[in-house]
Amino acid sequence: MTIRSFQFAVPQADLDDLRNRIRATRWAAQLPGGEERGLPVDVLRELAEYWAEGYDWRKQEALLNEHPQYTVEIQGQPVHFLHVRSPHPHALPLVLLHGWPGSFADFLDVIGPLTTDERDPFHVMVPSLPGFGPSTPLAGEGWGARRVAGALAELMALLGYDRYGVQGGDIGAIVGPDLGRVATGHVAGVHVNAATVGFIPFGPVDEDGLTDAERERVAGIQRFQTDGNGYFQLQATRPQTLAHALTDSPVGQLAWILEKVRAWSNEPIDRDRILTGVMLYWLFGAAGSAANIYYELMHSGDWPTPSGVPTGVAVFPGDLAIRRYAEQANTVTHWSEPARGGHFAALEAADLLVDDVRGFFRDLR
Repeated sequence: MTIRSFQFAVPQADLDDLRNRIRATRWAAQLPGGEERGLPVDVLRELAEYWAEGYDWRKQEALLNEHPQYTVEIQGQPVHFLHVRSPHPHALPLVLLHGWPGSFADFLDVIGPLTTDERDPFHVMVPSLPGFGPSTPLAGEGWGARRVAGALAELMALLGYDRYGVQGGDIGAIVGPDLGRVATGHVAGVHVNAATVGFIPFGPVDEDGLTDAERERVAGIQRFQTDGNGYFQLQATRPQTLAHALTDSPVGQLAWILEKVRAWSNEPIDRDRILTGVMLYWLFGAAGSAANIYYELMHSGDWPTPSGVPTGVAVFPGDLAIRRYAEQANTVTHWSEPARGGHFAALEAADLLVDDVRGFFRDLR
């Protein structure tokens, strides 16, 4: 496996094509009712017009390129990753794992604090999960969470790291614990946020003995199942069909992501940061390949099993993890409930996420 340096250098023709496509959008009529029917036209149109006329990709490209980035082929799959070593020799290597509809760029605000802190420093490795951004195209079937975890274990060994920590949210909170399962002897601990599979109940729940907070999370799970998981079902069953629409229409791709950003966040997220995330789907035609991980998750047959790896759980406002269910498949040694933030913790409350990660790993170094 050969590691090669990587930098973003998008051809101007691609940026011109994007701008022309946005300007030529055929806008949908606004349905009666409110946002319960989907993303409002005026909200989408305002951000799309800024995307075409005000957003500066070259500026964002330069910010991304400030960090050392690389690509490598593992099991035939291109894998892009950011790798920043701490100046402190006692730093613990740490893998940061994004989810959907996120990207490696979600972690830009935590890299500096994690690598430079003298007391609790980390060497940081942030991959684009296979199928996302520059980690495209997909090298065949079967790239679910467990296989992705195995590939990342190979990458950490290639980088010379024998012992390391893992942090992940959303899909990253599925891949992260799986990394602990496939590389148990090498993973010091796994920290998760926005955790679902392996951390929440599935099926009917006996609410006797649950706290009020736990009952609210059970209600949140039920609301999601009845009124919030249409995207999940489509991506888990027909990602190729979805890809045709989103790969052709930048505004369609923006709408698909923006609706979830608005629904799942509690704190303002900078619009440039939102659009940079969308760009990493658009520029690499990754709508279908990123959605495909949901298909793999639902068809792999893998299910969480105990690994014994110490696990920390940060339950930001709106997250659904419940400790008594998390402990069934995870060795939970740390549980926190930050007062602010949301699903996109690294974008909404980077300081709290950093503090929680430091606290969890402090006794695991």
